[in-house]
Amino acid sequence: MVVMGRVTAPFGVQGWIKVYALTAQLGNLQDYPVWWLGREGDWRKMRVAHARVHGGALIAQLDGVSDRDQAIALKGLEVAVPRSELPAAAANEYYRADLLGLKVVNTQSFEFGCVARILETGANDVLVIEGERETLIPFIGEVIKAVDLAAGTITVAWGEDY
Repeated sequence: MVVMGRVTAPFGVQGWIKVYALTAQLGNLQDYPVWWLGREGDWRKMRVAHARVHGGALIAQLDGVSDRDQAIALKGLEVAVPRSELPAAAANEYYRADLLGLKVVNTQSFEFGCVARILETGANDVLVIEGERETLIPFIGEVIKAVDLAAGTITVAWGEDY
């Protein structure tokens, strides 16, 4: 499963939910007729009855969710789709899920650890690396020199003492 968003709140009184989308374009998630909701690998398949961009948010109504109380129960759940349903990433583009767990080394072969999670800062994403100590590395072109998914590594221009 690839996490594509998170349910943030109910929307209205008829069971609609507001979703914080982790996609490149806010509306991309509405292209999938079935979402998987859950957390920590415990997923539940739910069919999307309606979805649309509303202001700066994605709102959706899921089959079987018809009132505000049912929508509130979904708050905080992650929204995912199976990896097999996603299109191939373009050159020099990566799904966040593909970066998690990759080993991060700098150009001098110092190993920082592995990508544990990715922070969205607004300006750019930041890789959170867990190793001997936690290291934050911006995911920007000047720093990220190579991503090799097959080898499971990210090479960075980043000092070990930063």
